[in-house]
Amino acid sequence: MAFNITSGPTATAQKVVLYGVEGIGKSTFASQFPSPIFIDTEGSTSNMNVNRMDKPTSWQMLIDEVNYIKQTQMCDTLVLDTADWAETLANQAVIASDINAQSIEDFGYGKGYTMVKEKFGKLLNLLSELTEVGINVVVTAHADIKKFEKPDETGAFDRYQLKLSKQCAPLLKEWADMLLFANYETTIVTDSKTKSKKATGGQRVMFTTHHPAWDAKNRHGLPDKLPFEFGAIAHIFQKQTTPPVQTQPPVEQTQQEQVTAATTVETPQENNFGREPNVIDPAIPKELAQLMSVNEVTEEEIRRLVAEKGFRPYEMPVKDYPDDLIQGGLVAQWDKIFTEIKAKRAY
Repeated sequence: MAFNITSGPTATAQKVVLYGVEGIGKSTFASQFPSPIFIDTEGSTSNMNVNRMDKPTSWQMLIDEVNYIKQTQMCDTLVLDTADWAETLANQAVIASDINAQSIEDFGYGKGYTMVKEKFGKLLNLLSELTEVGINVVVTAHADIKKFEKPDETGAFDRYQLKLSKQCAPLLKEWADMLLFANYETTIVTDSKTKSKKATGGQRVMFTTHHPAWDAKNRHGLPDKLPFEFGAIAHIFQKQTTPPVQTQPPVEQTQQEQVTAATTVETPQENNFGREPNVIDPAIPKELAQLMSVNEVTEEEIRRLVAEKGFRPYEMPVKDYPDDLIQGGLVAQWDKIFTEIKAKRAY
């Protein structure tokens, strides 16, 4: 048995987590990564000139959008904006999976939080699959301030951390190749005459290494502190475009092959299998309507499946389904629902 051995750094897509105080410009910073597309979970890019996917209204919709980027490879960077709102979608999905649950606490013994952690971990695994096909992933997050005390020292200090649950925050930190913390740097100046002190500055900076007052890390030997400008780390992403050294002369392309290589890849079209174009009743809740639209599922298919399971009569319009059936039976279980619908289609 023989194994290949390589040496030296390899140019790979990066997993970047960017968190910071409110309003510092995290989304604007992320928009400067190579050829980005945003999955904007909270509407923070509404005033920005960026490419974005539809705002996901459910956890399953978020997963579907990430899978779509993976399949089409239509960008160089996927920006998930933000992690804390994504975790909220995971919470909603877990709650909707149990008809008796009203909050994540209702599962008892921390089971609900464990279920959210598992969903969040699966999302990170899916995002890692994007980097394996050469797509950078940037995840933004808000910062939270907590009072922190070291047991071996006197006094306490404020510490910035990811605004995520204690179950999901460690997963995101471990997943990242770069964890960057953005904040305003304030300098205290003392007047030599009056001895009065005042804060000056307010320059935007980002920290790249761990500090007692914040979490940060990088694998590129960056300085501890940098201006909060994409240009300060742009060189890391330029490495990805460096062509590999060729050990053999390239095969000469014909003119037709060259034209084909330059052609934009078309988005694959769904086969409707003879069905009419999908028109969705605007009265159907948006979480379900969004999943139906993206997956080309008709209301008739939903009604037939629900009737076969004995949940509601076939004649009942989807818009009249009770909320627990919509959210818990359909949206939260969409993977299984869509698989069953596809199996019933005449191929």
